[in-house]
Amino acid sequence: MPSAPGLVLSPTARIGADVRFGANVVVHDGVAIGDGVTIEDGVVLGKGPRLAPGSAAAAAGGGPAPLTIGEGATICCGAIVFAGATIGPRAIVGDQAYVRERASVGERSVIGRGSAVDNDVAIGARVSVQTAVYLTAFSVVEDDVFVGPCAMTTNDDAMGRIARGTPLRGATLRRACRIGGGVVLVPGVEIGEEAFVAAGAVVTRDVAPRTVVMGVPARVVREVPDADLIERWR
Repeated sequence: MPSAPGLVLSPTARIGADVRFGANVVVHDGVAIGDGVTIEDGVVLGKGPRLAPGSAAAAAGGGPAPLTIGEGATICCGAIVFAGATIGPRAIVGDQAYVRERASVGERSVIGRGSAVDNDVAIGARVSVQTAVYLTAFSVVEDDVFVGPCAMTTNDDAMGRIARGTPLRGATLRRACRIGGGVVLVPGVEIGEEAFVAAGAVVTRDVAPRTVVMGVPARVVREVPDADLIERWR
């Protein structure tokens, strides 16, 4: 039976081999933790969502399934990972990060300190999400994407003044695109494969693959050269 100072471990949790717990960790019912996972101090795993009446998150699905954490992953100090989330093998969820129900974080992806991954977000493999990023509900982030610090996605043009049942539209970040620090993406925009969004841009329309955009609102300035494609940097 695993032990650590202040560990609260549900009897229905499933714990793999060689899992390391820090102090004051809480593991709720049904959580499945793979082999070799590291859970640092003050982490909460499998927390259930508490939703406002009429929340779009409630409409997106029923009760969440158990949280699953893949082998070799690390959940850092003070992070909260909800029931229904999936953390892939060797992924890292940074200090004080927040991953909600039905979100998935792919293999070897990193969620930076204080970043929030909202419900129903799908994050691929080898994604780098930096500090204080907000990935809004129903966003899609494909493999090898980079999201700079304090970048923000949005999913509601009317800021809550929409008819009940109107679907929210997150951002779509295609493979290996790069989002600079402080960028704002409006609801429903798509950033194309290998595109580059410069720091501080406000993106109000789709960005074509291999395009460099900057400014408020973002405008095309050039194409991404062959030397900058991700295949050259692996």
